[in-house]
Amino acid sequence: DADAASRPKPKPKPKGGARRRVKMLQRIPSSIADDPALLEAMKVLPDNYSFEIPKTIWRLKTAGSTRVALQFPEGLLMYSCIISDILERFAGVETLIMGDVTYGACCVDDYSAAALGCDFLVHYGHSCLVPVDPSGPLKMLYVFVEIGIDTKHLVKTIEANFQPEEHLVLAGTIQFTAALRTARRKLSETFASLAVPQAKPLSPGETLGCTAPNLCDSKSTMAGKAPIVIFVADGRFHLESLMIQNPDVKAFYKYDPYSRKLTKEQYDHSKMHQLRQEAISKASKANVFGLILGTLGRQGNPRIVSRIKSRLQEAGKKVIVVLLSEVFPAKLAMMKSVEAWIQVACPRLSIDWGHAFERPLLSSYEAEVVMKLQSWKPVYPMDFYRKDGGPWSNYHTETKIEIKRRATGSRGKQRRPARRKVEISYEEGSNAAKSSAKQ
Repeated sequence: DADAASRPKPKPKPKGGARRRVKMLQRIPSSIADDPALLEAMKVLPDNYSFEIPKTIWRLKTAGSTRVALQFPEGLLMYSCIISDILERFAGVETLIMGDVTYGACCVDDYSAAALGCDFLVHYGHSCLVPVDPSGPLKMLYVFVEIGIDTKHLVKTIEANFQPEEHLVLAGTIQFTAALRTARRKLSETFASLAVPQAKPLSPGETLGCTAPNLCDSKSTMAGKAPIVIFVADGRFHLESLMIQNPDVKAFYKYDPYSRKLTKEQYDHSKMHQLRQEAISKASKANVFGLILGTLGRQGNPRIVSRIKSRLQEAGKKVIVVLLSEVFPAKLAMMKSVEAWIQVACPRLSIDWGHAFERPLLSSYEAEVVMKLQSWKPVYPMDFYRKDGGPWSNYHTETKIEIKRRATGSRGKQRRPARRKVEISYEEGSNAAKSSAKQ
């Protein structure tokens, strides 16, 4: 009938070719996985560290890579030369070890890798935080380096120290998420109320130094309860992020998988809030602001910088943009004309070390408070990379950096973009530049 003819036709379902390709890439051939020479070479690496060597070799060969950049955090750099030798021998590639400091997943340095002529970057020790175009010229592989720990001891420790009726939350760093999953399955037999929270796009249970799940959110399984947190890590930096985001949690405990000790942890929320509000108060009187874009990997977000800069200028403030890979008190003290600083790099720089600087050093959230775009919140937001973060964060609609994928033809092949000739001319006696593009 006429009505049926006017209805839109259902879209054809995808044939699943993309899914099949992903499964094929994940299926490592036995010629690699069971290679006796490779297995012998891998014995030099610690057994409980998952460097995913066979998977890496398979990915490099599949991508046809020739020049590969390897990026490690400080704690894993001791294994870099061994891994480099293995990949060069068994994948037939040239490797470059990137020696700059790497604090977290935000420091992934694909820009430098591409500038060095690499066609592949392997980033070790952190999760896939920064989106990278899979069809771009530089391929990426994140190796979490999950660390095997004594999960039985973790489970027994929790069972021995907490009552079955208590509400427990398990969290930790990315290296121990596999242990968290195993522990949760075993502990669920004893504890009826047990949660492994997730702050998307992070993995379940994962916490970053600047991003943590909100345990008391109305959507949380722990809403209305008084949870106890058991955090698996060997340090406090990531745990403090979870503590800052959740000041009303009943208690925080840290389980160190190396010393196998469970300790109760405290955080001075009132002191932190006092220090940060004092810095905001001083900065609100400033007329000249230094605006820092962090250049350590992908740490800084240019869109956040642009947002803050335009708002400050609208308020009649002078803004000086400074690019820095690392922010030190002595470096900023040299720029005497700046009355207050705003850094778009790592919020914890301001929270943990802001008091060490001569002039106020604000995070992007604190800058919003100074500009009266936001009110001071009773809970300091740790949402710098959360999907539901505020306008000071990376995934907010105003600041999110979209990945533009290459156009593809009817058969899924990449279309090579037309070359464009760019002419840049500078006006005499001016720093302004004009550019024009010709097809």
